[in-house]
Amino acid sequence: MESGDPDSTLVAAARAGDHEAFAELVRRYQRLVYAVSYRLLRDQSLAEDVTQDAFVRAYFSLDRFRGTSFRAWVLRIAHNAALDQLRSLARHRHVPLEEAPEPPEPFSPAESVEHQGLIAALEVALAALPPDQRAVVLLADVEGLPHNEVAEVLAIPLGTVKSRLARARTRLRALLEADPRARELLELSGRLASGEPGSSDLATSTQEEERSFHDA
Repeated sequence: MESGDPDSTLVAAARAGDHEAFAELVRRYQRLVYAVSYRLLRDQSLAEDVTQDAFVRAYFSLDRFRGTSFRAWVLRIAHNAALDQLRSLARHRHVPLEEAPEPPEPFSPAESVEHQGLIAALEVALAALPPDQRAVVLLADVEGLPHNEVAEVLAIPLGTVKSRLARARTRLRALLEADPRARELLELSGRLASGEPGSSDLATSTQEEERSFHDA
C-alpha cells in the first residue's frame, strides 16, 4: 500500500487488531458508501444493508487488501453488493420508474423551489440510466472521485471510465431535455446551453442525504 493513502496508518493498525482504527475508517466513509448505494438501489433499507455488509466484508478481508485506496476498495465492495441486489430484484420483481421509491424527506435541500425541482429532475434522470452509467456518474460527478479512483472502484480501465462517463452525461442531458419542466429549469440555471447536464447539483442533496444516515 502506498504511503500516499491517507488511510494507510489506520488500515495498518486495524490489521494489527486495533478495533478503534477500523471504527474510524467506518466513520470516515460510511455516509459516502451509503449515499452511493442508495442512489444505485433507490431503497433506503437495502442501501443500509449493503453499507453494513461492505464494512463487515472489508473488516474480515483486511489481510487481503492490496489496493492503494481504502476508500476505493470499500466502495468497490459496496458497488458489487449493490449490483448483486439489483440482479436479485430484477429476477423477482419489476418496479416501473414512476413507482420507484422517493428519497426520504431529510434528503430535500432547504433551497429555492427551482433548485429543488432541478435536483428532483436529476434524480429521476439518474435513476433511468443503466447501472454501469449511473455508477460512474455517481462516483465521478456527484461524489467527485478522480477518474483513476473511479476506475479502481469499478474495476475497469481508465479509458472505459472516460467513455462511459461521456455516454452517461449525454444520456442524462437527453433525458432532461425530454422533460419540459426539467428543460425549463436547466435553461434558467444556464446549464443546458453550456452542455453541462448539472449532475453536480446532486452533490448538494448528497450532503443532506448523508446526514440522514445513522451511525452504524
